[in-house]
Amino acid sequence: MNILSLKKPVHLLNFARNLAAILAAGTLVIACSGGGDSGGTQANTIGGAVTGLTGIVALRNNGGDALSVAANGNFTFATGLASGSAYNVTVLTQPTRQICTVTNGAGTLSGANITNVAVTCTASVANFAYVANFSDNSVSIYAVDAATGSLSAAAGAAVATGSGPNSLTVDPSGKFAYVANSASNNVSAYSINAATGALSAVGAAVAAGTNPVSITVDPTGKFAYVANFISNDISAYSINAATGALSAVAGIVVAGARPRYVAVHPSGKFAYVANEVSNDVSVYSINAATGALSGVGAAVAAGTGPRAVAVDPSGRFAFVANATSTDVSVYSINAATGALSAVGAAVSIFPSGTDPVSITVDPSGKFVYVANSGSNNVSAFSINAATGALSSVGAAVAAGARPVAVTVDPSGKFAYVANSISNNVSAYSINAATGALSAVGGAVAAGTFPASVTSTNTR
Repeated sequence: MNILSLKKPVHLLNFARNLAAILAAGTLVIACSGGGDSGGTQANTIGGAVTGLTGIVALRNNGGDALSVAANGNFTFATGLASGSAYNVTVLTQPTRQICTVTNGAGTLSGANITNVAVTCTASVANFAYVANFSDNSVSIYAVDAATGSLSAAAGAAVATGSGPNSLTVDPSGKFAYVANSASNNVSAYSINAATGALSAVGAAVAAGTNPVSITVDPTGKFAYVANFISNDISAYSINAATGALSAVAGIVVAGARPRYVAVHPSGKFAYVANEVSNDVSVYSINAATGALSGVGAAVAAGTGPRAVAVDPSGRFAFVANATSTDVSVYSINAATGALSAVGAAVSIFPSGTDPVSITVDPSGKFVYVANSGSNNVSAFSINAATGALSSVGAAVAAGARPVAVTVDPSGKFAYVANSISNNVSAYSINAATGALSAVGGAVAAGTFPASVTSTNTR
């Protein structure tokens, strides 16, 4: 056989090649048509996770698609978007007393679902200061600049109190404020607007003893105590946790002669009262269930004319400002009984300061501040952490005319002083290392004869 006769004709080879190409092309067509939507319109979802949430936060995408989230965890917006679309997740409504922030919230879709939007929620903090104005029966309200400590009058007018408001305090939660009205012999209660600091009266004023001049709330926020200057006793109240309303605790608790100031131990177990005329400090134990006070031994000697008492945050030391003897008494505290023991001799403020009438300890427990109403200034001291002994921190710092109250804000960064004759409030920044005070701008106007000042934050 001729070998050439075994070769296929050329036309058959061409046919085979063409058939193979057609089959290959058909396979490619089938593969392309089986992939779904080839127009790029398939929707992609937008989502992520929420952390730290304690209430309800409302989110929105691109200013429209809204989503309410009530728990921590993953979330996804209901409306999907086509590839190539932009997305922008923001907070529409913040939860109560929280601030939520969004990260990874904006971008352009590229054919895949978005799952990494992060919404982080933290407690919001608004800072306010309050001043009780003795002569015009009002409370002035200020917003506090968290960065500088400066005060600015909050929106709205001052709030009316009873007659002769001499002392005010805010409960630990920052939800309620209380004012002791020394001329009308009662206590006014207010709820605090967490956003604006505005005060709203809680019912009618509650009766106190005669000439209530000092009020404080215990660290649990369950009880309030008032020192009644003329009736020589202490009024105790339970606090309604929901409304802030006060209810008198049964019984009359006798104090020394002319109780001027009451303070509660950080543990909530003990109370201390500075008695201005008997020149001593009364000590009481607190019934944790009822708030009732029981005397702890005999009153402990102080200097002459003790006007105020403060306890350090650790609960180990107490400090008393003695107006007439112009010094500060220092005591150690028995952790089991609350009893006081003098730590050395009283620390003299004279001659740089005279007539010390108010005293406070900063939240770190490192520094003590004293308002000297006779010399129109403020003395600063550092506290020996082992013994409680005080050491002067430089020269006294100028205040307004007749400063009668000093307080340190909850952050420990700023101090405020109520000046009763110049009718204003002085603000100071606190050096965290030394405790030294530096004036923050000029004094801010208050009402007439500001007698008490406090600051707080709301959450």
